[in-house]
Amino acid sequence: MSLSSLVVPALLAGTAVAALGRRVDAYAALTRGAGEGLTVMLRILPALVGLLTAVSMFRASGAMEWLALRCAPLLDALGIPGELMSLMLMRPISGSGALAVGSELIAANGADSYIGRVAAVMLGSTETTFYTIAVYYGSAGIRKTRHTIPAALTADLTGFIASAFAVRLFFGS
Repeated sequence: MSLSSLVVPALLAGTAVAALGRRVDAYAALTRGAGEGLTVMLRILPALVGLLTAVSMFRASGAMEWLALRCAPLLDALGIPGELMSLMLMRPISGSGALAVGSELIAANGADSYIGRVAAVMLGSTETTFYTIAVYYGSAGIRKTRHTIPAALTADLTGFIASAFAVRLFFGS
């Protein structure tokens, strides 16, 4: 039996012992927390449905491909292959959509190709910005994002550029 297989049982046992020591009804706290989680889910569900609908409409309209063609010269100047534009557009919006795009890129170009490696690093080093903002701000009841979206998108852009740089640095182009 490995140490890693004991982590979850030890965590559960430790929580139970801590609850007994503090005379807390752990089951009541668990059910209360689950109820609060469902309430949060109901508050953020409309934002998530709207976001996923917008992503589907954007892809189905062909606007993503059009934008990718227009941005290819700028991407080449940054050392980012134009094929990755669809991933860069999808990643801030949808994690599952970005994973699907990344899988397509890797299947088409190979996992050890420059494009495949940059796609993998981009998926691991950037965030689903709009989804995260919708979830966290929606659960907290925040309506105005103010500087959050520009700052988060700047961080995503930095992650995209750094991904291409890191792959060139460690693997070459």
